[in-house]
Amino acid sequence: MNAEPGQEVAEPNSYGAASGRTHITFRKRRLRVGDVNVVDKSMLRRAVGGTVVGNTMEWYDVGIFGYLITTMGPVFLPEADRVVQTLFLLGTFAATFVARPIGGIFFGWLGDRVGRQRVLVATLTLMTAATFFLGLLPGYATIGVWAAVLLVAVKLLQGFSAGGEYAGATTFVSEYAADKRRGYFTSFLDMGSYLGFAAGAALVSVLQLTLGQAAMEEFGWRIPFLVAGPLGAIAIYFRLRIEESPTFQAVLDTQERLANERIAKDETAARGPLAVLRATWKPILVAVVVVAAANTVGYALTSYMPTYLTESKGYDEVHGTLLTIPVLVAMSLCIPFAGRLSDRIGRRPALWIGALSTVVLAMPAFLLVGIGTVPATLTGLAMLAFPVAFYVPILASTLPAQFPTGCRYFSMGIAYNVAVAVFGGTAPLIIDVLIQSTGNDMMPAYYLMGTSLVGAVAVLFLRESAGRHLPGSMPSVDTLDEARAIVAHQEDDPRIDLESMPLTNVPVAVRRDGAAVQLRLDDPNALEAAQREGVDLEATLLEAQSSEEQPVASGLSGAA
Repeated sequence: MNAEPGQEVAEPNSYGAASGRTHITFRKRRLRVGDVNVVDKSMLRRAVGGTVVGNTMEWYDVGIFGYLITTMGPVFLPEADRVVQTLFLLGTFAATFVARPIGGIFFGWLGDRVGRQRVLVATLTLMTAATFFLGLLPGYATIGVWAAVLLVAVKLLQGFSAGGEYAGATTFVSEYAADKRRGYFTSFLDMGSYLGFAAGAALVSVLQLTLGQAAMEEFGWRIPFLVAGPLGAIAIYFRLRIEESPTFQAVLDTQERLANERIAKDETAARGPLAVLRATWKPILVAVVVVAAANTVGYALTSYMPTYLTESKGYDEVHGTLLTIPVLVAMSLCIPFAGRLSDRIGRRPALWIGALSTVVLAMPAFLLVGIGTVPATLTGLAMLAFPVAFYVPILASTLPAQFPTGCRYFSMGIAYNVAVAVFGGTAPLIIDVLIQSTGNDMMPAYYLMGTSLVGAVAVLFLRESAGRHLPGSMPSVDTLDEARAIVAHQEDDPRIDLESMPLTNVPVAVRRDGAAVQLRLDDPNALEAAQREGVDLEATLLEAQSSEEQPVASGLSGAA
């Protein structure tokens, strides 16, 4: 008599005397040493370098626009007063982030289908072209109001491409790095981001000092955008030299089986964006809140602070920009240490350091900036940089670990870019409006404190991922000895989740008393049960033939 899946039957069993009433189930096979990804250190360095260069380029592009806001106002809206010019350009900056979720959805979905590396080359190419074209835009004196329209259009294109950049870069490096060092290696992405901001600030400052305000408004503002052309070409070259992440390549290699099995009935296997959203909306929502809190502080420090120092504190444009450079450089150099710390103490504790230190330091930081002296301003900026150094870079290793490999890029693209669009990118505009409407220069501090308190609560709901393999991926380690240790302790180590790995399924007969034994892959009862449950047992057979190694079901020591 054939076994009905999930039902007990009297079965003449294939492993000896009658064992009583049994039912057939399927378990993932045990992990083998060959399944574990031993990181190729040279490829890892190339992957990190290729993504960091591109990420630096992205945030150089974003940064120089923020640093040139007060200069570009008369170029595009010469007839408006200073406040209207600033609000228009801050609004244009915010509009860039409106396009980011669209880019995140488009490039994220594409990246989960064709691969991370190809999409990352495309996003960087598009972003470089848009930035270079911005430097060629005619001003109001040439084409009137159409100059402002073209500016908004180009910034929207920048935002669209940037929507796929950070989500793809963090996904890519996370999948390349060893599990126990993921926080360290992914933190270099944000180190590159803030060095990009610093490079943009330095170039703008040098131009302002050497050319003067009149020349900057006439042609000097174009130079930083035009420089992005050759810089972007170099970054694209490096990115073309990196290979697809081994984790995603493993998913591509087993894609047919995963489709047949619907990834063990996981909704994300149904190839549609809505199905992915239904399956991952909870971690996406949590990620949105955490990213919003972190990036509100980050954008307040980088994109808004030069404008704040110039408009509210009376610094000239050059000094308003120059004061941020040493703080950004020092913070950038500290970021890898924060990433390494998160590998040791956990992602959530590290994020709490960032959130709670924002609550504690925001008010004294803005009070010090309000004093107006250079030492006080630098100290205040450093106090804001401290939480950012813990807050923002830890996201690069935390967020990819919230989603399975098959939909990681797409889910990351939605979560990160929605948060940045609604809260991060609009932070400079919201803060400026709060100050203009209340006349209170402490409003930025209150805003940062409020968002960080909400973010601290959201961290509670994040999956702790330090030292754990990515969901839907095989473990990644530095050495072969570590791979052997994982295999030896795979059923004792709570950090190992075989059910989430792309392993083939093995039929198991379970008796009423709980005793279980593995069935042969060609057992008729097993084949019928596999057909009814949508399990691709043929893939297990083919794998066994190609590897010349019989699979062993998890929880068992051998087969019948």
